[in-house]
Amino acid sequence: MISSILLPTAILFIGLALLVWSSDIFIDGAASTAVHMNISPLIIGVVVLGFGTSMPEIIVAILAALDNSPGLAVGNAVGSNIANIGLVLGATALIAPILVKSSIIKRELPVLTLISFGVYLLVIDGMLDRTDGLILAAGLIAVMWWMIKVNQQPNDPLAQETESEIDEIPDLSKNKALVYLFGGLVILMISAKMMVSGAVEIAEFFEVPEVVIGLTIVAIGTSLPELAAAIAAARKNEADLIIGNIVGSNLFNILAVLAVPAILAPSALDADVINIDFIVMLGFTVAMLLFAIPLKGTAHIDRARGFLLLAAFIGYLLVLYFRSTQG
Repeated sequence: MISSILLPTAILFIGLALLVWSSDIFIDGAASTAVHMNISPLIIGVVVLGFGTSMPEIIVAILAALDNSPGLAVGNAVGSNIANIGLVLGATALIAPILVKSSIIKRELPVLTLISFGVYLLVIDGMLDRTDGLILAAGLIAVMWWMIKVNQQPNDPLAQETESEIDEIPDLSKNKALVYLFGGLVILMISAKMMVSGAVEIAEFFEVPEVVIGLTIVAIGTSLPELAAAIAAARKNEADLIIGNIVGSNLFNILAVLAVPAILAPSALDADVINIDFIVMLGFTVAMLLFAIPLKGTAHIDRARGFLLLAAFIGYLLVLYFRSTQG
């Protein structure tokens, strides 16, 4: 009995390891290609890196939807947003308190909050259909256009931190950058397929809804690139880059990643996903917004707030565990 679950578990975690590794290669290739195309550092930071760190979620969502497992894709999108704030931001703030200075972050955090509430209103009817998917895709295009339009302040702290990050990207020729970009994408697809296959088999073995596996193992796994990037940025005191990556990634998750199952595999949503998981995601998003609002001149996400975020995330995982064992 136990031996029958060992292979899918191994496939899941090997796929996860490959996913994290190939994500780094893909991001290096994407950022280096953007540099060769003379794209501004600010846009690279907010759009290219945000999109790049969300690529694992997007690939997993596409393959899960094509595999007729939309619950896994939805759980991955919602769970990744929760993990990005509770796990990534919480753990990073424990390592080094985060001082938010970027005016861009303060603009985009309210936008992320409004979009999150808007998406919740979109799915509150219990369905994620193609109309919802087209609205989400249109929202993604609008947000990307808005980001490119407003992110034109070279003296912004986020721009300076992004330039510092770009300086550390491997010095790749244009052709090599393209090899990294497309090679990383291919490995991402293979590793994501392994993760989806393993996750579905594990869900079936333990008779756990696929959405729960998506909210936990898959969501945390696909958030590891954000965690690695945030810890590296924290060690270099690049606070705005940490928040910028999380905000960009969460915007792409809720618009691009959720649009995939809506368009490719329209389905009804589990009531718990709407009444619990979406509400938890909104709660974490609002908490990040409130923590980033300057009260006395500066916005400070200190270790106490980091601990609260991490503790809330662990509490949410416990709720998921008890929820999955009730049925």
